Amino acid sequence: MGFSIAEALAQQGAKVILIAGPVNFQTSHPNIQRLNVVSANEMYRAALEHFPVADGAVMCAAVADYAPVHSSQQKIKRQSDTLTLVLKPNPDIAAALGKIKKDGQLLVGFALETNDERENAFQKLQKKNLDFIVLNSLNDPGAGFQTDTNKISIIGRDNISFNFELKSKTLVATDIVEHIILTMAL
Repeated sequence: MGFSIAEALAQQGAKVILIAGPVNFQTSHPNIQRLNVVSANEMYRAALEHFPVADGAVMCAAVADYAPVHSSQQKIKRQSDTLTLVLKPNPDIAAALGKIKKDGQLLVGFALETNDERENAFQKLQKKNLDFIVLNSLNDPGAGFQTDTNKISIIGRDNISFNFELKSKTLVATDIVEHIILTMAL
């Protein structure tokens, strides 16, 4: 979804810095500068570095909320019937950008929800100082991950939502970019 949004923004004339995790997707538009990262911490640092001079940010990477406290460079051999992993929170990139967002900057978030979707997404929007949030539901067949299609709702600060039908991620990206343009014009 992020690569489709980057392409749609670039087609509208935006200069895009795409901070991407380890994926096999490619970009083709010359207005897209790709920064590769391999961890949530690297993505956090890159976002904090580039956001202050950007017109906005679209936070659509599916960054894990938690990471292991201890990692191993070698295989962990079976020693018992159970293994306990201790996790620590990864940095909340959207919340960090929401705290430093200036007047005139746009901050768009994504929420993947499984229950109380609209309520949880709207709370996330408020908590992280987002201008609007794109809601995905795992309850919708063909939406979300590992598919070329998506079905979204866009929820604004006024809690008004725009609901879209299932369509290709390329067309969903166009819908999101059109909403970005509309929001920035207000």
